[in-house]
Amino acid sequence: MPALLEFPSLNFGVLAVRRSLNLGLNISCKRSVRSIRMENGNNCNLMGASNESRGALVVFEGLDRSGKTSQCGKLLSYLEGLGHSVELWRFPDRTTSVGQMISAYLTNKSQLDDHTIHLLFSANRWEKRSMMEAKLKAGTTLIVDRYSFSGVAFSSAKGLDFEWCKAPENGLIAPDLVVYLDIPPEKAAERGGYGGERYEQLEFQKKVAQHYKLLEDSSWKMIDASQCIEDVEKQVEEIVLEHVVTCQKGKPLSSLWSC
Repeated sequence: MPALLEFPSLNFGVLAVRRSLNLGLNISCKRSVRSIRMENGNNCNLMGASNESRGALVVFEGLDRSGKTSQCGKLLSYLEGLGHSVELWRFPDRTTSVGQMISAYLTNKSQLDDHTIHLLFSANRWEKRSMMEAKLKAGTTLIVDRYSFSGVAFSSAKGLDFEWCKAPENGLIAPDLVVYLDIPPEKAAERGGYGGERYEQLEFQKKVAQHYKLLEDSSWKMIDASQCIEDVEKQVEEIVLEHVVTCQKGKPLSSLWSC
């Protein structure tokens, strides 16, 4: 098992995966039967009815080189300029112990079974769940570059069972808005830096695009990422600001794929 020898901290990662899955199971089992099913049928309220102001959870998704990182940075500056409390997060978070193993895998420095790396990605999100909830309840809007949808789309595109891929994500916080930057895989492949990481292969990205479509629900807003960067930026600002205001008025937090 070369991966274990090269990365002794993998044992820690495996334990983190187990804790993550147990946490997700416990949260799902303890959910109140009175939880309200959300409009799209995929989310459950975490707090019941509430009129407490909070931050919004805004997730950016899309193929590699679709412009997510650029648009996240621009949105951060825009909301800060309006006086909002806002932070930019990225998944995988490569600063954690689990994140470092993921980073080694993505840069082709280690080899891991597809099931294992999927669970590590999920564990990486669970590592930040409590902090995420605390930040949102404290009024901070979180802009998140990739989330559970990436994990499911990429792993299922590799041939893993779609529902199996979704299962470890049950109980994570559901986004208030998913901004999907839609771009043909061929156009994304023409952008600078393409091919630098494991998944940046045109044929594979085509499969990922197909699996993303299976995850789309009413929280998603599709934006044509083939447009000039300024046009994309303007559309993102208009859509996101509307959701930030809604959350400030007391929209309850919801759980992802738990009902």
